[in-house]
Amino acid sequence: MNFSQGDSSHNEQDLLFLRELVELETPSFDPEASERIARIIAHRFIALGGEVRTVATEAGTNLVADFAGHGEPILFVGHTDTVWPTGTLASELPWSESDGIIRGPGVFDMKSGIVVMCAALERLQHRPRSAVRIVLNCDEEVGSPTTRDLVRDEASGCRAAIGFESPHPDGALKLGRRGSTRVVLRVRGRSAHAALDPENGVSAIDELVDQLLAVRAITSDPDLPSPVLANVGVISGGSRANVVPERASAEIGLRFVEPESENSVLSRLQALQPVREGATVEVDTLSSRPAWRASDGDRALAEAIARAGATVGQSIEGRPAAGAGDTNLIGALGIPTIDGFGPLGGGAHALDEHIVASTLRERVDLLTVVLQEL
Repeated sequence: MNFSQGDSSHNEQDLLFLRELVELETPSFDPEASERIARIIAHRFIALGGEVRTVATEAGTNLVADFAGHGEPILFVGHTDTVWPTGTLASELPWSESDGIIRGPGVFDMKSGIVVMCAALERLQHRPRSAVRIVLNCDEEVGSPTTRDLVRDEASGCRAAIGFESPHPDGALKLGRRGSTRVVLRVRGRSAHAALDPENGVSAIDELVDQLLAVRAITSDPDLPSPVLANVGVISGGSRANVVPERASAEIGLRFVEPESENSVLSRLQALQPVREGATVEVDTLSSRPAWRASDGDRALAEAIARAGATVGQSIEGRPAAGAGDTNLIGALGIPTIDGFGPLGGGAHALDEHIVASTLRERVDLLTVVLQEL
């Protein structure tokens, strides 16, 4: 069955909806913008027969929608926030459609994925299909610090999960993802005049340097089961060159392939001790998504999607991905999970963010048949 035939009006409606979402700028931690886009999407969900709940956190408004159908629900996972600050549309990255390419802030990551969900449900509104639950959270781009429990809780009772983030560049789905944890290493020393009485001071910056060397040793330990990626992304501290600095800190991004290395590294970081007498060291977790290593259930789900794709002339593959997302939270629970169901494109978080317009329709076709076949 070719769901693309005879539905040019649907295609146009989908593009109009996508433009509406993209042109409502929704940076993370903007509760007002989050509430506005949630209201628009909730209205669409209700029109499609969904029972909608809103869940507010300090970061914004989250949506949970249930659509009746056969069996335990399939969970759709997405987010409404983007990395782009308000004003991007009017300056660096306006909405544009040219030569089959659509550009705009958040069009690839991941407002087009939300359109795919809605379009497939609309096609199947009066046809037999699987029950569906949708969770759209408001702070995924910053690690889901206020919504990770919501995502996990709503996955309970679902038989499978599909994430609507971007796919691999060739369109392959994402089958497993690295774990991602952001920590901040805070050091406190004691201030003093750097020339008159330096012996009374304890340099927080010197202590931080030594602690970062310890972090490097921990994350590059050859005895770890798998390599760990560590990036010291932000360093701050001190006030003036003639003052022994009292405070210093570093924000560190960590990526893990599997939970054994993850647990080892994080426990050793929490056990760091100061080198200097009078200094204190603490490590706080800012956000954390566990490593999701593909299971037999994940692979079976990918195979089922590939079989469904073949019925609409699509060849679908799946393989692991480096970046983390909210599907890490679900896949790590053992629920069969796949990600990357958004349209093809590129430039996530960059000024070339775009999707290939024709693949929006292809993903809708694929999801439509998946909901019928599963």
